[in-house]
Amino acid sequence: MFLQLNHQKLDVYKYSRVFVLECYKLSNILPTEERYGMITQIRRAAVSVYLNIAEGASRKSEVERKRYYEIARGSVIEIDAALDLAKDLNYLTNYDLTTLADSMVSSFKTLSGLIN
Repeated sequence: MFLQLNHQKLDVYKYSRVFVLECYKLSNILPTEERYGMITQIRRAAVSVYLNIAEGASRKSEVERKRYYEIARGSVIEIDAALDLAKDLNYLTNYDLTTLADSMVSSFKTLSGLIN
């Protein structure tokens, strides 16, 4: 916000920001009984994606940088698995997942490219 650093110029950082915001929007429609379960898990994992990209980009070592990107990618996968359960539990009916899906796929693909 106050620092103008290189990670803010990365496409994956931009994709992940949209992804986090979409995860928060989605979590607002989940049942209140999921407040301490799925909602907090999705939110924590989404923020983890964004923050690990930022921190990884600041690392000088390529090995270290890739490790942060791997953690971020793992959090994307974690959210995808949570959404599988949410769908099975019929929590996602009548919710447009297009923007969330697009930002998730873009984040995942770009992180995979940075790792490889």
